[in-house]
Amino acid sequence: MSDLFAPLRFTRGTAMKNRFMLAPLTNWQSHEDGTLSQEEHDWLVMRAKGGFGAVMTAAAFVLWNGKGFQGQLGIHDDKCLPGLTRLASAIKTDGALAYVQLYHAGLRTNAGLTGEQPIGPSEDAVSGARAMTIDEVEAMVEAFVRAAERAQQAGFDGVELHGAHTYILCAFLSAEMNRREDRYGGSLENRARIIREIIAGVRARCGDHFTLGLRLSAERMGMQMAEVRTLCEQLCAEDQLDYIDMSLWDAFKDPEEEAFKGRPLLSWFLDFDRHNTAIGVAGQVRSGAAAQACLDAGSDFVLIGRAAIVNHDFADRVDTNRAFAMDPPPIDRTRMPGEGVSPAFLDYLTTSFPGFLTTAA
Repeated sequence: MSDLFAPLRFTRGTAMKNRFMLAPLTNWQSHEDGTLSQEEHDWLVMRAKGGFGAVMTAAAFVLWNGKGFQGQLGIHDDKCLPGLTRLASAIKTDGALAYVQLYHAGLRTNAGLTGEQPIGPSEDAVSGARAMTIDEVEAMVEAFVRAAERAQQAGFDGVELHGAHTYILCAFLSAEMNRREDRYGGSLENRARIIREIIAGVRARCGDHFTLGLRLSAERMGMQMAEVRTLCEQLCAEDQLDYIDMSLWDAFKDPEEEAFKGRPLLSWFLDFDRHNTAIGVAGQVRSGAAAQACLDAGSDFVLIGRAAIVNHDFADRVDTNRAFAMDPPPIDRTRMPGEGVSPAFLDYLTTSFPGFLTTAA
């Protein structure tokens, strides 16, 4: 049984001082050209000051045509480096590891922001996306690898590849969204090829002192539980990732698929040989008790989302009082500026999570 405040050593890179990682959280706070704003900088640094072992940015787009949200952080261009460098330094000054989550929105790209048609593994009538050419897939691999190099150049300790939530890497993994007939489609091995090529590229160009993680959706999102579980086992055995971040929405709920019901969702991703790969879980972890329960079930660390929005010092509070829990919603919105939540972030929370905050006066 692991302690929440025991260090976690990854195969590569620097050890995390405790088992709390800030989840990558969309917040609409940065500049429209993708460069870091002071508001997003301050929000993230506040979580480092609040005791988190690792602080991860929101999803940062690796190509301009992969932008999915207004006010989204970018890592697609060297012009992003000054802000990212300042951010990495500030996060690490407070004893946390600094990570960037790398992503491309794919089918969920916002054409109104990019001026370009969305792209995906295959044509998609709902989003209006067109199928990527082989050259574009290869360029996408290079964009992720180059973004990892930028993160390392900026001083970050590692990166996480966003392979969840129907974004581009998840869409390639999905047999529902990926109907290609070339080497990037068909079998699970082919559909996961783009991820493995990115992993290999990051490993070759960022070295063995740089932490590399991957976020996966366990179910829904076009994913099948059996395939996700198989892929996790394979990736752990290949030993090229340092961790896998399972985005579960609710870690202890029953799975959606009938064949997997009867056990908590997180248990299906903790009962195989992980070799040297750590497993983190995210999903309704809003108290010290829930975080400890995840570790007791076999996870190596937890990712904290909404509880970290409400309490920038969630980790420190749990360290002081293991029974600490986030207040239940609706959360008094007048508290949010004191937690580093800017008006743009408030707008995002109000729009995306009805009932999470009290209504505006």
